[in-house]
Amino acid sequence: MPTFDLDPMMMREIIMDHYANPRHFGVPADLAGYEKVHADSDNCIDDFDLFLKYAGGKVVDAMFSGVACTISKASTDILCDLLIGKNKEEALYSIEQFMHMIREEHYDAENLGEACAFKNTGKQAGRIHCATMGWTSMEGMLKGEKL
Repeated sequence: MPTFDLDPMMMREIIMDHYANPRHFGVPADLAGYEKVHADSDNCIDDFDLFLKYAGGKVVDAMFSGVACTISKASTDILCDLLIGKNKEEALYSIEQFMHMIREEHYDAENLGEACAFKNTGKQAGRIHCATMGWTSMEGMLKGEKL
């Protein structure tokens, strides 16, 4: 991600691209080795499953499937892209930085890449849960004892 600030149009384009053309949306063809968690919302249409495959000390795949609003779908897709190839510590660090950003605290923007498109979400209380649902669910799986 560039070191310059994203303007609102660029942020919108990133979000809409990941919503319309998600790279990690679907169910793995073979569920062997995947952890799965369900996420849903009382306030939005979001109702989806997340899949995480952790092997050899790294996230080797991350996917999600179900119904999600624009913010939730785009955010979760970017999350999956960001986590693949990272070890548990690195993945948890990225999630922590995203949550700092959402809470409008100091965060490591270089670590977040396209996830920085959600930097103004903290100003929209109704969208915070949509943007963070996938992130908190993946965090729970990464902290789980099976990995």
